[in-house]
Amino acid sequence: MDKDRTITIYDVAQEARVSMATVSRVVNNKTNVKEKTRIRVVEAIEKLNYQPNLVAKSLASKKTTTIGVVVPDISNIFFANLARGIEDVAEMYDYQVMLVSSDNDLVQEEKLVVGLLNKRVDGFVFVGHEVTPEIKEVLSKYEKPFILVGSEGDEEYKVNIDIISATRKAYDTLVSGGKKKVALVTNSINYKKNSERYIEGFQKATGAKSVEGQVLEVKYKYEDGYKLAERLIDSKFDAAFVTNDEAATGILNALTDRGIKVPEDFEVMTSNNTLLTEITRPSLTTLAYSVYDLGAISMRLLTKLLNAEDVMDSVIEIPFHIKKGTSTK
Repeated sequence: MDKDRTITIYDVAQEARVSMATVSRVVNNKTNVKEKTRIRVVEAIEKLNYQPNLVAKSLASKKTTTIGVVVPDISNIFFANLARGIEDVAEMYDYQVMLVSSDNDLVQEEKLVVGLLNKRVDGFVFVGHEVTPEIKEVLSKYEKPFILVGSEGDEEYKVNIDIISATRKAYDTLVSGGKKKVALVTNSINYKKNSERYIEGFQKATGAKSVEGQVLEVKYKYEDGYKLAERLIDSKFDAAFVTNDEAATGILNALTDRGIKVPEDFEVMTSNNTLLTEITRPSLTTLAYSVYDLGAISMRLLTKLLNAEDVMDSVIEIPFHIKKGTSTK
C-alpha cells in the first residue's frame, strides 16, 4: 500500500474483513458490535494508522465537539485561571476550546460570537461578564446552549459564588477590625448585574436603605485602581472592599506611595483570590474560592446540556471563605 495515500474507512474494513458500517460503529463506540469483531477492527485501525475524518464525522452528526469560550480580557489573571479550568475539563470530555477575548467591547463580542457560530461550535461559555440581549437572541436562533460563569445575570445556567453573602462577610471583616467608613469599589461597566449584587450585599451588611457615596466605580485595571486611591483618601474612607484583584493592587500601591499605612490607617480587601493577593506587600485579604473550579464546573455543566444528561442544578454556587492577608487587621 502506498505510504503517502490517505487511509480510508474502506481500507480498515477490508483489513478487518467487515463492513464499513461495522468500522463506523467501532469508531463511534457503539455497543452493537461483537467483542471479537471489535478487537479485529481496532487491530486493523492500529496497523493501518487510520485517522477518522473528523470533519466528515461532524457533518454527519451535526456536532463539531468544539466549544466557544468568550472572555472580556484574557490578560486579566482571574479570567485566565477560569479559562484553564474550562480547557482541562473540555479535554477530559474530548471537546476542543476556541477561546476569544472581546477586550470589554460589546460590539466586538457580538462579532466574535457570530464568527464562532460560523465555525459551528456546539455551545458557549461566557466568562466573567453579562450576555447581551442581542447575543442571547442569536444563540436562541441557532439553538446553542451557553453557560455564564463568574458573573451574575438572568441566564438559566450559571456558576458563581453567592455574591450577596460574600459581600456581607467582607464588610463584617473590615468593621470588626475597627474601621468606621468602608467603601465598596466595583465596576458597573459590562458588569451591571454583578455590581447590583455587590451593592445589595453591601446594603444588607450596613443596614442602610441607601449606600450613595459609599460605592465607587472603577475599571478593572491596575492604573484605574491606583488613581481611585486619591478619592478614597479625600472622602475620608478608612477601608475598602474591592471586587477585582488588579484594581485592589493599584489602590494598595497608591496608598503605600502616599505614606498611608496598611492596615493601620487603611484596610484593603479584595475578592478574586488570584496570585496577586499573595505577591503584594502587604498581602491582600480576599474572598477565597477556587477560580479554577468555577471554570471546570461550568464546562462539565455544558457537556451535560450537549449530551442531554440530567442536570440537577442549573444554578451552581461554589463555597467561599475569607483568606486572611496582612492588608487587614
